[in-house]
Order: sequence, then C-alpha cells, then structure tokens
Amino acid sequence: MKITITAKKMQIPQNFTEYAESKINSKLSKFFGDEADAKIVMSEVKNNIILELTVKYNSMIYRAERSAEDKHVALDDAIDKIIRQIRKNKTKIEKKLKDTAFKDSFAEPVDEAPDYEIIKHKKFKMRPMDIEEAILQMNLLSHEFFMFINAQTGQINVVYLRDDGKYAVLEPDIE
Repeated sequence: MKITITAKKMQIPQNFTEYAESKINSKLSKFFGDEADAKIVMSEVKNNIILELTVKYNSMIYRAERSAEDKHVALDDAIDKIIRQIRKNKTKIEKKLKDTAFKDSFAEPVDEAPDYEIIKHKKFKMRPMDIEEAILQMNLLSHEFFMFINAQTGQINVVYLRDDGKYAVLEPDIE
C-alpha cells in the first residue's frame, strides 16, 4: 500500500511516519491490495491534531477525519472508523474489494446490510450559474447542498456547507 503523509503548518516526526505505516499496513492491508493509495493530511488547531485519512482502492474512496490531542490517537481512531465503514457496508463493498478480504477478518458474524430505501425521486431544471449564485440559492432554499451547472466549466457541480461553516464545491473528475 502506498502511503503519503502531509502536514499543514506543522512538522511530521520520523517516528510518526514509521508508526503510521506500520499501523495502516497491519490493520488495513487485509482489506486492500498493494495497489491501494492511503493519504494522511494532518494539521494542528488549538493544541488539537486534525487528521484526515483517505484510502483509494478499486475506484472506491474511504475517508475518515478525527481530532485528538495526540496524533497517534487521531490516526488510530481514523483507521478504526474506516474499518467500521467497511464492516457496515460489508456485502455491498465486498464485490469491489478482493473476494477473500472478509473471510477471516471479523470473528463475530455481521448482519446483512439492509438495502438502501429510496423514498423519493426528484427532477428539477438546472441552469448555468456561478458558484456564488449556487450558494445563494442553497441558502435561500435552506438546503445542506445544491446541485448546479457551473457556468465556467459547463459541468454539473455540487456546493455544500461544511461542518466548520465554510462552503465546498464538488466537481467531477472523469477518468
């Protein structure tokens, strides 16, 4: 597994790099092959370490963000969260991962994941607009996200309100 560690406004000690590589390889390698790409981004905010762990494998993306006073605790929590995500969606993602990934991974049986119940389909007209107008529309509708056609690119984008009160835009990156 390829592991990349970056830090924003802080230094990464060598012992943490070694710790992160051994933890990720020991806990996540049974789910992902050598082609997996793990990325850790760390930043420090008011004596807390914010750690984002993203694992990309077979066109699937697994992401966990954790905050703790110690970077080791934050990493352990993020790894555990990704394992819980895999476990919760075991039957759905098992087809995406290697077939043997879950054979011996969990001692206790896991209930079959329920099918996702779609209760509503909605169609709406979209028109080109800039990001600021999309944010305004989202706020006027009191929605948490808003899909629109980006006037600059002509592609469908989604704008959403993050937990930190800032806005983010999702743009497609078609491979």
